[in-house]
Amino acid sequence: MAESEYQTVIGLEVHAELDTASKIYCGCGTAFGGEENTQVCPVCAGLPGVLPALNRRAVEFCVMAGLALGCEINTYSRQDRKHYFYPDLPKAFQTSQFDLPLCRGGYVDIEAGGQAKRIQLTRIHIEEDAGKLIHGPAGTRVDYNRCGVPLIEIVTEPDFSNAGEVYAFLEALREILLYSGVSNCRMEEGSLRCDINLSIHREGEPLGTRTEMKNLNSFSAAKAAVEYEEKRQRQVLAQGGRITQATLRWDDARGLNYVMRSKEDADEYFYFPEPDIMPIALSAAEIQAIGARLPELPQARRRRYRETLGLSDYDARLLTSAKAFSDLLDEAVALGAPAKLCANFIMGDITRLLGEAGLPPERLPFGGAALAELTALIAQGDLSNSMGSKVVESLFAPACAGQSPKEIVAAKGLSQVSDQAALQAMCRQVIEENPQVAADYRGGKTKAIAALVGQVMKLSRGKANPALVNQILADLLA
Repeated sequence: MAESEYQTVIGLEVHAELDTASKIYCGCGTAFGGEENTQVCPVCAGLPGVLPALNRRAVEFCVMAGLALGCEINTYSRQDRKHYFYPDLPKAFQTSQFDLPLCRGGYVDIEAGGQAKRIQLTRIHIEEDAGKLIHGPAGTRVDYNRCGVPLIEIVTEPDFSNAGEVYAFLEALREILLYSGVSNCRMEEGSLRCDINLSIHREGEPLGTRTEMKNLNSFSAAKAAVEYEEKRQRQVLAQGGRITQATLRWDDARGLNYVMRSKEDADEYFYFPEPDIMPIALSAAEIQAIGARLPELPQARRRRYRETLGLSDYDARLLTSAKAFSDLLDEAVALGAPAKLCANFIMGDITRLLGEAGLPPERLPFGGAALAELTALIAQGDLSNSMGSKVVESLFAPACAGQSPKEIVAAKGLSQVSDQAALQAMCRQVIEENPQVAADYRGGKTKAIAALVGQVMKLSRGKANPALVNQILADLLA
């Protein structure tokens, strides 16, 4: 049978570290990058006889994520012990949730390949993260700093049919988690990672044997791993082979999946209720109070940008793709700045300069007040757009740290020239130096004036008021 006659079925399990100051069952810190095994205590090290204490903030963050994703919040849930033996989990079981999770159902709306689609969620539950194995020439070390960091696991229905949908889902989910404030979603730090289950089958036949790709920690890796595995399974079946159930690991450097271990049967974790932690009981009032703390989510913010601020759908999507950009725009607009001009600076100079500096949007060295002041200078005619770009560059410069746009304009002499006499002198000079262009304009080629405007702007080092220059040139040429 041809490869194209198979259908692909994909489901995801996404793990997101919660942005709490302490771990889920003890008071150890959760900061990333600490020296190995310096953020460990008897509880997260799994020493015998210790008693865990559930972090209330982790429960609240899970509920917030559930509400942001349209889940039903269970008023009664509990923790369970999930048993497996691996060096990164010192107590030989993971405290998680099994049959009574905090959140059930929910969905994420995506757009992939020009088609809108709703991905249904099965559940969201809290659990603890495991430690980290560090492999080297001298052997393998274990760092337990991450052990006990609170996680939410977001389990989807098998609603995906291709890699593009997986990529779009991960982007949309990351957006929602960032806006809700429950996770920093830094994939480079392992704060967001996913497992992918994939199988293929002929239409009308039972689902095929699935393979599981573990711990994918970038969107591009997830997309590439799905594309590779889908193609591999199709080729195996087309050649008369059989898919073997296995756990796979994606090798980004080689661009392929390799087998970590075979799985003849489903994992048996021997779940049973955690006896050392009381069940979680939430009243409807408590759930409502947690939901009231949810900020405006990206979809609602995009709609407001289109309907209230008059921005295009393209602009609204770009601006909300990073919460820091969206917050910057909102802060500036609240201070009276024009939305479109702010949007242009954010999507242009600010994005470019962040990229050149290798900084994420969250590390922007100035806030909405500076952007509002900058756009006010332009709106008042005190600064040209081109000089505005130079001010933004100065706001990024360490030498100008703490300076306002007004102070930078004054210190660097960037004020726009609107003096009629000075501009007339420049315009006459440019007309004399470019007689052919002037003749073209007088001969009916009105677009030729743009070349003259450009020469005046060059002569004024970008400080001339372009609207006045256009007017003066047109008058002189007439």
